[in-house]
Amino acid sequence: IRPTYIYGPLNYNPLESWFFDRIVKDRPIPIPGNGFHITQLGHVKDLATAMAAVLGNEKAIGQVYNVSGERYVTFDGLAKACAIAAGKSLDSLQLIHYDPKQFDFGKRKAFPMRVQHFFADVHKAMQDLNWKPEFDLISGLKDSFQNDYLARKLDQVDVDFSTDDEIIKAE
Repeated sequence: IRPTYIYGPLNYNPLESWFFDRIVKDRPIPIPGNGFHITQLGHVKDLATAMAAVLGNEKAIGQVYNVSGERYVTFDGLAKACAIAAGKSLDSLQLIHYDPKQFDFGKRKAFPMRVQHFFADVHKAMQDLNWKPEFDLISGLKDSFQNDYLARKLDQVDVDFSTDDEIIKAE
């Protein structure tokens, strides 16, 4: 099983929280490049369902499956989807595009995703495993926002935005 970016409650890489942190605090969202890098996210529950569908499935023996959501999204589109999931108006969303090569962040992570296109076709998994993602991006992000971000009170955590501030100051 080869997932792309995994999101959803208690996933190992809470990348959507990075966006939610900025959105709930009405902060600008620094996005590397022009915002048009294409990526793909798969909900953790959909990943688990696909993994379970492999068990005892003769078609799956020796096969490799890409598992993710069915649709791709740009970095800007992901920021907007996170805002919608958090119940924020898109009019209040401020995206700041920057050239990551103009900064030396050291070991600090300025953005939670690779600054490149990163997506995969999931149709083989859908066909062989009789699997279909339950969550589209918005419903999955709403699930993550309600059942992880707010449930764990992450909206009340102090976040270090110093890297963001460095980017914003330079723009």
